[in-house]
Amino acid sequence: MEHTDESIGLRKLVLYRDVVLTEAGEAPARPAWRASVAAVVRNPWLGSGPSTDLTLEQARVAPALAKLLTDRLIQCLGGVDEIESFGKAAIVGTAGEIEHAGALIHTPYFGNLVREFLQGESIICFADTRAEAGESLIIPLWHKTHAATRSHYQTISARVSDGPRADEIVVIAAASTGPRPHPRIGDRLTDPVVTTETLEVVPS
Repeated sequence: MEHTDESIGLRKLVLYRDVVLTEAGEAPARPAWRASVAAVVRNPWLGSGPSTDLTLEQARVAPALAKLLTDRLIQCLGGVDEIESFGKAAIVGTAGEIEHAGALIHTPYFGNLVREFLQGESIICFADTRAEAGESLIIPLWHKTHAATRSHYQTISARVSDGPRADEIVVIAAASTGPRPHPRIGDRLTDPVVTTETLEVVPS
């Protein structure tokens, strides 16, 4: 990892993992582990103006982050076959543009590789913001191959206590090994047709 550290300005990695053992007084049929991995890197566009082309640094930094983060997700969740849902996020420090956060995750150099490494097909849910160090971010997740599967609509919170500093970006990949506890609200593919015309009573 030493070469990667130097090339992308990696300062820190933070891994968070949890599992819900009981919900509403009962154990889920299959407890799902959720995890997020955050990389704190220097902002490669710091001090540049809004006309700056972001693509060269995207192509250099984003693939390294995709590999770094997904490797650790796979390791901490028991293998790629165990992972069922995923998400991504970025937080740019206060000296950067919100576009800098998006530039590292809303790009095929990151998203396509995360999808490939985690063996997914769905578009990856996301969140991004600009914040001071220590602010948490809620990351949405959904099924990595069946995006319409409501049971896997869930979130995970990620936070780096001392990042991002003003000149940094925190890039996060997140995943879960299964659905929410006791899922039972149906599926978008089997929902009834609901419109104002099909409802007997429409709230006013």
